[in-house]
Amino acid sequence: MSSNLPENFIDSSRLSIANQISRSLGISVESALDGVDFGKKGCDLTVAVPRFRLKEKAPALVQKLVSEFQADDYVESVVGDGIFVHYRCNTKNLIRSTLDTVFALSQPTEAHPHGSYGSNESGKDRKVVVEFSSPNIAKPFHAGHLRSTIIGTVLSNVFEANGWKVVRLNYLGDWGKQFGLLAVGYERYGSEAALAENAIMHLYNVYVAINKDVSNEAEASADGESATDTKAKLLFRRMEQADVAFIHCAGDEEVLTLWRRFRALSIKAYEKVYERLNVRFDVYSGESLVNADGITEAMNTLKEKDLLTTKTTKESRGERGSEADVDPDNDTTEVGDGPLALAVDLTQWKMGKPVVQKGDGATIYIMRDVAGALQRYKEYQFDKMIYVVGDQQDLHVAQFFKILSLMEAPFVDRLEHVNFGKIHGMSTRKGEVKFLEDILDESRDAMLAQMMKNEEKAKEISDPAYISDQVGMTCVKIQDMQAKRVHAYHFDLQRMTSFEGDTGAYLQYAHVRLCSVPRKAAPALILRDHPTLIDTSLLTEPKARELAFLLASYPDIVKTAAKNYEPSTIVSFCFRLSHVVSSAWETLIVIGQEEEVAQARLLLFTCARVVLASGMRLLSLIPIDR
Repeated sequence: MSSNLPENFIDSSRLSIANQISRSLGISVESALDGVDFGKKGCDLTVAVPRFRLKEKAPALVQKLVSEFQADDYVESVVGDGIFVHYRCNTKNLIRSTLDTVFALSQPTEAHPHGSYGSNESGKDRKVVVEFSSPNIAKPFHAGHLRSTIIGTVLSNVFEANGWKVVRLNYLGDWGKQFGLLAVGYERYGSEAALAENAIMHLYNVYVAINKDVSNEAEASADGESATDTKAKLLFRRMEQADVAFIHCAGDEEVLTLWRRFRALSIKAYEKVYERLNVRFDVYSGESLVNADGITEAMNTLKEKDLLTTKTTKESRGERGSEADVDPDNDTTEVGDGPLALAVDLTQWKMGKPVVQKGDGATIYIMRDVAGALQRYKEYQFDKMIYVVGDQQDLHVAQFFKILSLMEAPFVDRLEHVNFGKIHGMSTRKGEVKFLEDILDESRDAMLAQMMKNEEKAKEISDPAYISDQVGMTCVKIQDMQAKRVHAYHFDLQRMTSFEGDTGAYLQYAHVRLCSVPRKAAPALILRDHPTLIDTSLLTEPKARELAFLLASYPDIVKTAAKNYEPSTIVSFCFRLSHVVSSAWETLIVIGQEEEVAQARLLLFTCARVVLASGMRLLSLIPIDR
């Protein structure tokens, strides 16, 4: 049987099994289909009979399914195993259909320059906004933002592969008292020459210096106050008088011009890092772009729904606003000794009593989040919005989701918080934060040193600096995505840049080796133009079947990753595929074999390379070929 089989052989095998279960057990095909899962090692597809909740005992139902089973084009055999029934796909058709489909869908098109195998249209006409990365402007991109950036870009890629329209949004920390502080600091320590040379590092150094002044003044003062800090607060209030989203409004134009300059310089610097990371954004948003009228409207809704209460200074101690990298200089919930702050009481949901407006009338970060979500819904009419924010902000995100729920926002059930654990070992011995570019440089240098140990192979590489940078970044990203995102992990440069074990370097090596097969086989062996000219029935080895089944399962992996929001789902698949390919080299030899057998094996390895590269691209990696 040839390419008349459907594109997704496993889906059709599931349907075949579901039809047989439906007839034998008298349940709907839909219910039966829900019960057909991937089997454990050695089994293709498995059904756990008790999940159908039928009156008869499971062993009797298993016996009935086994005795009434009929082989067809999709399923060739069945085995009863206690309460389970294991089904085996038709080997010949599995291999034929899978290789035909992978080959056909690997051809580049305008919409899919790398081919479309694994993609689907399940999200067609649906839109998802993914907020991720979100660094604070005027500060270098540090390691704390790495996980949000990587996870967010992978989820964006995965949703696109599932047919969704994706809006990649970078919500910059570009507003708050710290910009008043930075303006004062720049007046005191700023240098146009240093700004021109390296804007971000200079602004960071200015920020560190001015914070040191604030600390020293507070320590020396009898009341613990800092004149510099007071000046910064007043300066930021002047900034707030202008609605930055509408810059024609009145306000302190001089300081706003300085702020806009810092913001633009920051975005320019971040774009260089994002380009290196193979990350892109559709929108650079930020706190400053949340419409002031929207915040007022949200506050009015809270008042109308009688959701506001007051909060004393004592109640506020120990609580604070929230920022992507937990920056204590952004929004605090200080309420002062004047009028009481306004808060929303969420204690019945064990979420505390978050302040939404200070006593002086200024709203804080959580209200910009609330108003920002309302603003985005008006603008994008999204079907889903995902916030990729670390687990240190679990409470904050839960609070503003709950506030939106109490406000009866029509989209609140479309919001998702994708959290993640912390990276340890990302600081210097002095406890200073490591900047991401330094980490990427270290990884690149480590890989370059590894490559140069083999002088012969190093000579074959046309651009060692570029290749070592790509492999180094692959190592950083894979270490980050290997475990489930909720787990914290320890950054280990030596371990992650090793070619031994499941590392990014190993993954790139597996792809390079697959790319080398047709090069080494040529000119004696060139893959034929179309798989129908190749006899795949000659792929009789167990490893060939194992590899083909894994390739056939890839579309399911792509769907699963969109449901569980786990990059590790794709990572695990890529390693599994690499391991099977590695174990197949000895039994599925290509070079020096009989022509027809060699063609079939070359097609199999070509399809394996296509699928591995597709998985790597979903992970934002750039597969290298040498």
